Amino acid sequence: MTAMAHDQRALMDDVYALHRHFYDLTRKFYLVGRDQLIRNLAPPPGGTVVEVGCGTARNLIVAAKAWPDARFHGFDISEAMLATARKSVARTGLSDRITLAQGDAGTFDTAQLFRLEQVDRVFMSYTLSMIPPWQEAIERSAASLAPGGGLHIVDFGQYERLPALLKRLHFKSLNDFHVCPRRELPAVLKRVAEDHGLTLKFTPLYRGYAWSAVLERR
Repeated sequence: MTAMAHDQRALMDDVYALHRHFYDLTRKFYLVGRDQLIRNLAPPPGGTVVEVGCGTARNLIVAAKAWPDARFHGFDISEAMLATARKSVARTGLSDRITLAQGDAGTFDTAQLFRLEQVDRVFMSYTLSMIPPWQEAIERSAASLAPGGGLHIVDFGQYERLPALLKRLHFKSLNDFHVCPRRELPAVLKRVAEDHGLTLKFTPLYRGYAWSAVLERR
């Protein structure tokens, strides 16, 4: 693990050591678009799905219930979050279909983490705004896709059709939790799509409150 990754793990463990216990209760009110992303995953029967930055495993559990024929995998840099995730997965009886691991989004390798050379779906739900090497995370996710695979993303937008004051207030509150909405995300996604021969569908949600994107390998 690099020094930067070690520092990020320590930071996330510190931030969420307590907050992880009520994280899902608070986030459901403003992490919009997560369940829409899960509904659109549509993995093939027997397909493999990986979540980058799985946190408490809330999304993996919802996705595993929605798509019972697929196998799910998730990793996070924070051991504190993973401790909560493991308990949640076990409590829902999905340990046979959800595999968890500790990993760094900027350097992850699905073969090393999960023995998967390629995956059918990768998704990132409000994680890019928390990952310092966020562009590397997108690159690695795109490179891991199997033929016909898709990378699904939802994260904070830039409030392009919302009041500027609302943006300033919300972004300030996000900064308290080391969350930084990525203004350059559309341009980076376009470049990654071109570099990897992927199609790109980019959709602003709720007047720019959030951005949704799907990159697909045909």
